[in-house]
Amino acid sequence: DIERFFVEDGYLNEDELVERPPVVTIMGHVDHGKTTLLDTLRNSRVATGEAGGITQHIGAYQIVENGKKITFLDTPGHAAFTSMRARGASVTDITILVVAADDGVMPQTIEAINHSKAANVPIIVAINKIDKPGANPERVIGELAEHGVMSTAWGGDSEFVEISAKFNQNIDELLETVLLVAEIQELKADPTVRAIGTVIEARLDKGKGAVATLLVQQGTLNVQDPIVVGNTFGRVRAMTNDLGRRVKVAGPSTPVSITGLNEAPMAGDHFAVYEDEKSARAAGEERAKRALMKQRQATNRVSLENLFDTLKAGEVKSVNVIIKADVQGSVEALAASLQKIEVEGVKVTIVHSAVGAINESDVTLAEASNAFIVGFNVRPTPQARQQAEADEVEIRLHSIIYKVIEEMEDAMKGMLDPEFEEKVIGEAVIRETFKVSKVGTIGGFMVLSGKVTRDSKVRVIRDGVVIYDGALASLKHFKDDVKEITNGREGGLMIEGYNDIKTDDTIEAYIMEEIKK
Repeated sequence: DIERFFVEDGYLNEDELVERPPVVTIMGHVDHGKTTLLDTLRNSRVATGEAGGITQHIGAYQIVENGKKITFLDTPGHAAFTSMRARGASVTDITILVVAADDGVMPQTIEAINHSKAANVPIIVAINKIDKPGANPERVIGELAEHGVMSTAWGGDSEFVEISAKFNQNIDELLETVLLVAEIQELKADPTVRAIGTVIEARLDKGKGAVATLLVQQGTLNVQDPIVVGNTFGRVRAMTNDLGRRVKVAGPSTPVSITGLNEAPMAGDHFAVYEDEKSARAAGEERAKRALMKQRQATNRVSLENLFDTLKAGEVKSVNVIIKADVQGSVEALAASLQKIEVEGVKVTIVHSAVGAINESDVTLAEASNAFIVGFNVRPTPQARQQAEADEVEIRLHSIIYKVIEEMEDAMKGMLDPEFEEKVIGEAVIRETFKVSKVGTIGGFMVLSGKVTRDSKVRVIRDGVVIYDGALASLKHFKDDVKEITNGREGGLMIEGYNDIKTDDTIEAYIMEEIKK
């Protein structure tokens, strides 16, 4: 099992250990300048032109400071991506926490602190926007102290650097601080062993197939290496670095994008290089089989803790959703956001979620479970589109996360109280009336247009004025009870709770139809 490589002492050769670059995650509240700092560090503008302004795909980048490399993970900083961010921290050596000097500690700042502490990762605080008129670094230092992040000046263990990412102010000082903290950590790796590491991101590419961004944590990864990644396997066909250049080898703390896997893995999956393709295939297939069994057991198992909820869930109307997206990060973010929605007892159930195009098996599952399909940055295959039309399965396609959430909430609000509109289905005229003792008044009528049905509502109209509105007690053709009487035919009716029918009264039959939303 590949996890053993991460815990076995004997895997690394003590004599071969060398210093490796630190892996750094930049975290912080939205709009505090996290992306600007990353841009300043790599002198590029990645976030412009992105749908919804959310950094959707975790990338990783290397920069050089004083001849030493530093690897940065670009974890999305939006609230919806909490799960991705938590995973980003698990491969991290150092967190840079960006806090705006004019805004102070915010909900996502606290979230980032908790993730870093849970992962036991040292925090360097970058107090950003010190160029702004309302900047108050002292307030930020005080607020962070309340949340257990103390500067070394106050006797704590976090380094604080005041910066302006926008104006490139004190950025060198920040990077030197990173190298200083890394030195204290004594980060080492053995480049001589077969590579192991973690998936930072994965997606399906139309031309290349499965593409995965890997962070090598130990060993050296080579083109043509047989590899097991999560529950999938393959051979490293091609490898590109963070600058988009083809490379043949990648050492510890190096992020690379690879092709050659038979399926897209999940972000956060471990990978390991195997001796040969045969053993890699066997390990990959075994892991896939185990994962499937685990999934099946999980769906069947009811514990004492969730038994009450399961029983109670019978009362809760549920919206079933299948999620397909271009990258695992988006899948998880969408699932987490949708599951938080609750509109007066109506909840969202994620029936299935995966990376890749919407295929026929998704449509089959949607039909069987009465589910919507939500596609995020993906499209259905022609066969799936055809099948969805035939099976009347609804597919919603989006490229902005909050639009999906908004649409789902609106749809759910519509589900709660259906709206109805009235539809007149027929008109009849009373030709004669019969009073039957102990029964009431029967109206003999003729249908002038449409039809009168047993379950329709009726209005009695006299001289253009509605004098009664109610339901039918009976509808007969001669002596037989019937379901409907159509245009030009005669019949007899009784109205529930109303006996004052007169000759020449108009009977208007109508039904209430639900408005399709």
